[in-house]
Amino acid sequence: MSDDSEEFRSGSEMDEDSEAEYMEEDDDEDYGFAGAEEVATVPKVPYKVLPKDELDKQRKRALHEIMSVLDVPEDVAMRVLRKYKWDVSRVQEEWFSKYDQVRQSLGLVEDAPTPSGREEERCLICFESYPLREMRSAACKHYFCKECWRGYISNALSLGPACLDLRCPSTECKEKACVPSSLIMELASPEDQAKYASYMIRSYVEDNNAMSWCTGKNCENAIECLVDRAPGEALDVICTCSATFCFNCKEEAHRPVSCETVTRWMTKNSAESENMNWILANTKPCPKCSRPIEKNQGCMHMTCSQCRFEFCWLCQGDWKEHGERTGGFYACNRFETAKKRGDYDDDSRRRENAKASLERYMHYFERFDAHSKAREKARSDAGKVSKEWLDSLADMTKTPTSQLKFINEAWNQIVECRRQLKWTYAYGYYAFENADRDPENARHKTFFEFLQGDAERSLERLHEAAEKDLGTHVQKARTNNEFDVESFQNFRKNLIGLTDVTAGFFDKLVKQLEKGFGSMEADYAGQMDDAAGPSTSGDLGDKAGTSKGRRAKKARAEDEWEQLLLEQGFWTCTKCTFNNEDVTVKTCRSCGAPRPGPSGVAAGGSRR
Repeated sequence: MSDDSEEFRSGSEMDEDSEAEYMEEDDDEDYGFAGAEEVATVPKVPYKVLPKDELDKQRKRALHEIMSVLDVPEDVAMRVLRKYKWDVSRVQEEWFSKYDQVRQSLGLVEDAPTPSGREEERCLICFESYPLREMRSAACKHYFCKECWRGYISNALSLGPACLDLRCPSTECKEKACVPSSLIMELASPEDQAKYASYMIRSYVEDNNAMSWCTGKNCENAIECLVDRAPGEALDVICTCSATFCFNCKEEAHRPVSCETVTRWMTKNSAESENMNWILANTKPCPKCSRPIEKNQGCMHMTCSQCRFEFCWLCQGDWKEHGERTGGFYACNRFETAKKRGDYDDDSRRRENAKASLERYMHYFERFDAHSKAREKARSDAGKVSKEWLDSLADMTKTPTSQLKFINEAWNQIVECRRQLKWTYAYGYYAFENADRDPENARHKTFFEFLQGDAERSLERLHEAAEKDLGTHVQKARTNNEFDVESFQNFRKNLIGLTDVTAGFFDKLVKQLEKGFGSMEADYAGQMDDAAGPSTSGDLGDKAGTSKGRRAKKARAEDEWEQLLLEQGFWTCTKCTFNNEDVTVKTCRSCGAPRPGPSGVAAGGSRR
């Protein structure tokens, strides 16, 4: 993907100079593009991408701040910051209020006196005696030879970042004194020194609640969260390497569903539970050896492939006792009689429930998987358009590529909407499990599917325009060596309009899913017809006031809808999806269906 497209997808803001330059270029009159609408500047995102060098600079700034405020060396500052998750404010609070406890927990002990009168000491690991100047110790003054220190340090580094909290190896050290980093860097091999330095940088991210590594392949960037989040709150981020993921759970970006739903859905997709459901729904155990058997032919005469036992598929009795008198090969009178007595009720009910559960799961999973694959293809196609088609279009139209940004923006919208749409199916699977038993849940499901359907239809129209219509323009220009400016202008206006409309549909869907459906009626009181019901004289005044307010709200919505259509330059028929360029007509030129109103339904219609 191009830098422009990544900037749009990550939600980063353009600086003032580039924005001014962009607006000036948009006023160019090449091929009549003056005054064309562009996508508005998106708000600043609540996170920042930190490359490796910037990450180290930021870590050192935090260290120097603590060293200055607490008046401690770098090694001590590093330890106390790790203990409190690199929260500078909390470090200062805990250090000054619980000074002794903090130092004790970190193994920061006062230097013990050096043994006097002895030129040699015995190493407490290998028990060999060495000159004191050739031995090393922590502040506790438990001495070890350099070789034993090297082995101890090397082993600790091989176990991972826990080596940053390395303590004195002596079993007699009651204070558990910490091993200073200067000692580690003095005795470690060059390879181990690099590993230790890497662990210190990793600590700034992995021990920091506001930081996370990018999950992209071979990416060394980190993501810093700039806002306060509730525990477990999801936050979708995108790195400069194009990787998208959730800051909280590190799974693929999944707005608008929660991290809990994602975990349940991914576990279900990889678990064996659906295999067992399939076996229960589509097989029966052999009456003799109990192996599950799938019926793959029409008649009821079954032969087990393992034990060769022949039996009836319906009643599972010995086939020797069956024949013309029991109904032949395609029926079983014994089964029908036993079924009327209720002998097979529990077994049949269990099988039917398993089959219904499996069918429901497959309904949601197939659509989730289809949109997931469509998103990956859209990402691939978007890269092709950015690398191969934009420069060609710029040459053919003799306009700067900045005026063709609407194409990248359309493809970025497609990729993002495919991602959001696929996760709505995971949401629907869990949110409406009781729709067949709970009328309230069923109404919420109906409204959810309505919003989802609106968004999906709009996305399909946008995808078709960005894929087929754009390809047609490029192919014609390459084949005929001439460019139809008027046709491309219409395509530009149509694609920008579809991008904005699709973004609006998905914004509405996402916000509703994040909010929930509990206040659905109140939210859409001005857009949905209320069910008629009896009223008493005592509430006529209140109802009259409410009705008046709703009529005013509806009138405002209609005015805004008309203005939107005028700005957009067309309206889309909800029945045949034809784009009508005359916004004043009230019926579709293609199928004759009424023009939709501000609530998305045909004028005079209603949503139930």
